[in-house]
Amino acid sequence: MRFAIFSDVHSNLHALEAVLADSRENNCSHYVCLGDIVGYNAFPAECVAKIRELDCPVVKGNHDELASMLSSGEGFNELAEEAIQYSRECLSEDDKNWLRNLRLQRQVRDFTIVHATLDTPHKWGYIFNALDAAGSFSYQHTTLCFIGHTHSPRVYVRDSTIQALPTFTEISIEPGKKYLINVGSVGQPRDGNWRAAYCIYDTQENVVKLRRVTYDLNSTQEAILAAGLPAKLAERLAYGK
Repeated sequence: MRFAIFSDVHSNLHALEAVLADSRENNCSHYVCLGDIVGYNAFPAECVAKIRELDCPVVKGNHDELASMLSSGEGFNELAEEAIQYSRECLSEDDKNWLRNLRLQRQVRDFTIVHATLDTPHKWGYIFNALDAAGSFSYQHTTLCFIGHTHSPRVYVRDSTIQALPTFTEISIEPGKKYLINVGSVGQPRDGNWRAAYCIYDTQENVVKLRRVTYDLNSTQEAILAAGLPAKLAERLAYGK
């Protein structure tokens, strides 16, 4: 069984379609979405529809939560807020209700999924290092947990200590250890690589592989500008930041 596990689509339809096509070419039979389907880019309704069609396990991201509310309150930066308001205008009430009712975390087969952290998933904290990961590991009851939120692929391994692996392409799951794996971002990578990121979990080989996929970047940027969203949102995609 092969799971395609992806996060932070952020309304980037071209990137999502490229990831789904790549996952089919790599014989993935199941899909898992770690949240933040909307925000930042120009196709929130289309991305929600595409993921709802997959009928796969999904957890809520902070952008999903805010897009389903009437207002965002404080603490959201101006660029993100403009994109959230755009998402609200594009989404149907049914889509907003679906986003609103997504769970914050759940177990799928023998692994756990959450958008941000396991210890306080509703607070949308970020895991950037081994110290940050320690809180989630204390609540992780499965060997594997997949996360998103930072838009940067990374692996944290807990044995007698916690080790951070800032870059990876493939990792074998070893008995007696726990793994917290950030699958990166489909729609707005921030690790200096503009290509869409997602992971394949092969349950027979017990291996997690990171995939990077090219997509129609120019069309995505043009759509952002045509939607009246800030030009910076289009520009940053080319730099993966």
